[in-house]
Amino acid sequence: MTPSNETETLLRDSLERLAEQAPDGNQVLNALARARQRKRRPRLALAAAAAAVIAVAAGVPLVVNAVTDVPAQLTPAAGRPVLGYTPGWLPDGFTEQYRSGGPGITTQVRQWQSGASQVELAAHSTADPEWAQTALRIAALPDQVVVHGRVAMVTGSVSTAATLTWMPDDHHVLTAKVEGVPDARGVAEQVADSVTADPVLVRGEARFGPLPAGMREEATTVRGSSSDTATTVLDANGPGGKVRVTVGGGSPALGGSVPVQVRGLSGAYVPATGPADALVTVRLSSGRWLTASGRIPREQLVTVADGIVLDPAPDYGWLGSR
Repeated sequence: MTPSNETETLLRDSLERLAEQAPDGNQVLNALARARQRKRRPRLALAAAAAAVIAVAAGVPLVVNAVTDVPAQLTPAAGRPVLGYTPGWLPDGFTEQYRSGGPGITTQVRQWQSGASQVELAAHSTADPEWAQTALRIAALPDQVVVHGRVAMVTGSVSTAATLTWMPDDHHVLTAKVEGVPDARGVAEQVADSVTADPVLVRGEARFGPLPAGMREEATTVRGSSSDTATTVLDANGPGGKVRVTVGGGSPALGGSVPVQVRGLSGAYVPATGPADALVTVRLSSGRWLTASGRIPREQLVTVADGIVLDPAPDYGWLGSR
């Protein structure tokens, strides 16, 4: 055995020992096992496998297309969640108009629309009690199909509305929901078959700053039919209640409002009436409206609005595209 081959053998054995101690390292182990059948293995491939094993052992989320590829990784930041899945096929005429996600086990949602018809791809965590028993529910339903080699279930009407649910791994549940489309079941199956672990970022024009004590960021949503109609929505929740912040082109209803200073500008406060939340709003120098609403005291709404961090370079380019 040449020194080069001996070095590669030692490195491969070390990597296997590391992978055996790592959680969910099956993909890397399988790649290494396949490599034993080759006479030589490029050093670049070994380096990539080493990086993947170390990252998995450290708990870093990776999307690996192949051992020899550079891992596709996006790091979520405050107010900029990552949505981990992308369909490679959609019916003609559908454009993406909605993305939403957040920290922890917050559901990731992407929506495409064509008139009143809609395709939605959502990713849920099995750490969420609502989705923890999905594998058992899939096994119990008689109406099953196979998606990427895994059993999936179909629910809803198969004519104009259907939802296909499957688990790409032990930690995620994916749902492909189709509404207002002929042969909804067939369309849902095609969408699901085309889904890959290709992440995208949600980057709106605002993110939370300081929040009232005990309140935590819940979700960031960007919606609109084009960049001209884009709106960013921020949601937070806590023991004291919920708060929502929107930044968009439209002014909220200001009936019954009183003046209030918001972000050093002249804004308005509208108290809660019936089912409608209280809100504070202000027109920014850009002409856009920033509104904070919720069932919390006016002073806290003003504080939330004052602390919002505006992003001068939001990513709205995907709105209205496939």
